[in-house]
Amino acid sequence: MSPLAITVVSGPTDDVRALVSELEEVLSAEYPAEQRHGLSLDAIFGPHVRFFIASVAGAAVGCGGVALFDDFAEVKRMYVRPSARGTGVARAVLERLEAEARGAGLSTVCLETGTKQVDALRLYRRYGFTDCAAFGAYAQMSPHKIVASIFLSKTL
Repeated sequence: MSPLAITVVSGPTDDVRALVSELEEVLSAEYPAEQRHGLSLDAIFGPHVRFFIASVAGAAVGCGGVALFDDFAEVKRMYVRPSARGTGVARAVLERLEAEARGAGLSTVCLETGTKQVDALRLYRRYGFTDCAAFGAYAQMSPHKIVASIFLSKTL
């Protein structure tokens, strides 16, 4: 495999739009709108979010962001194209997101994913994430909006 590059992106490029659209296609086929909690394209580039693209030989193959809050970081919009799965891309993106959280002085990374995201759950658990209670804004949501959610956290 060609060298993998993980680069920060400061706005919604064509690659970002394509990757987020692919992710949204997958999620919308599995969950109703009220049970999907991904950031919008505008929110991905908010001041407290760092967003990254993973590329191999110049071709975008994955993405992920980390939202930085006062007492924790949250993984957002992590996705790897099926053709690049199993090649270390997801691990590399996750490591970069964790490094961003550490660099911001945070010691906990959390995430929300869906019950049907079996591969994602396996990946996160393999890299030290464990089940936790709903956190942040999720803790305030009505139960029917998070019925298909699984919450995970990791101490850095």
